[in-house]
Amino acid sequence: MVLVGPPGAGKSTVGRLLAVQMGVAFTDVDDLIVDVAGRSIAEIFITDGEPVFRELEEAEVAGALAGRNGVLALGGGAVLSPRTRTRIRGRRVVFLSVGMAEGVRRTGLSTARPLLAGVNPRATFAALLNARLPLYREVATVEVATDGRCPDEVAEDVLDAIGAVGGFSTTEERR
Repeated sequence: MVLVGPPGAGKSTVGRLLAVQMGVAFTDVDDLIVDVAGRSIAEIFITDGEPVFRELEEAEVAGALAGRNGVLALGGGAVLSPRTRTRIRGRRVVFLSVGMAEGVRRTGLSTARPLLAGVNPRATFAALLNARLPLYREVATVEVATDGRCPDEVAEDVLDAIGAVGGFSTTEERR
């Protein structure tokens, strides 16, 4: 299963819960990038720029999809890559949606989220949502809203939604 959505949607938090409930591994692509680069995402953005980060992200998504089963949480901007969108087609892709007000509240002015740092995080988040929403929906098998809900409720809805889309019967099929 692949989780997509904007910053603050709960991909990492819900992903960990889903992995435990499904009895599979959890992988966060942002963690893979930090491990490979030996620096934080914010440091990569500051020193190398977004294009270099996106190249690293695309490579780590490709590697994770090829070599790991379980629940995979993509970074919020991973869907910007046409190659990544192609790679996740045919998989169970869950779009965790979050509204602008809730997303800004959850992410705040976090320095760990370099695209949201700046003078007007609300305007930045709104522009980000507008640009990415069609891409999230393009790749999604199901969409689950997260606004005003605790991670356990969201995870339960995800499991219900994927069950309705075909479910799975063995650990081998859980992706």
